[in-house]
Amino acid sequence: MVLKRVLLVILVFFNISCFLYLISPAPKIPDLPNSVKSTEPGDTIQIPNVAAYYTNQSRTQVINFYKANYSALWRIILNHPPEKSKQIFRDTMRSYYLEELVLHYKESLFVNGFEWQNDVFTKPEKRIKNKLLYQGQEFKAKITIRTFPSSIPRRLIAFYFTQTAIIGSIFLLTKHA
Repeated sequence: MVLKRVLLVILVFFNISCFLYLISPAPKIPDLPNSVKSTEPGDTIQIPNVAAYYTNQSRTQVINFYKANYSALWRIILNHPPEKSKQIFRDTMRSYYLEELVLHYKESLFVNGFEWQNDVFTKPEKRIKNKLLYQGQEFKAKITIRTFPSSIPRRLIAFYFTQTAIIGSIFLLTKHA
């Protein structure tokens, strides 16, 4: 009887914590520091939730910035093949790396980086044609980000269906054990 009450208290506390997490807004993503924000077509309002930056920062610096500014308790990071950027952004997207930061049940942030000197789809002797020039400056990389948010009702429904399935499975496993 005491064990059931303890489990009930834990379950209630867990649900309240999850509910507060799910209704809270996703973190605002600041502009990439030491970079120039792009105003080129396709980098602003043409594609929802997109922003792009020209920078001389390395992949590690860029990803560490987004990890630090897009953090949550339940965040995971996925590394996708660069070819997938054509599906996430646009079919003419150039990419050297594509990483996704996932806030469980909330949204995803895709970070696409194109480093013209490391372009694996262009032979080294022909990479100079891909040099990134913007507003009279040369840059090593162009970073494009895109978020895929979800609505609060969808978050709650997805979480509670998952929770119901897990609790039901545990109940069935312990009942037959």
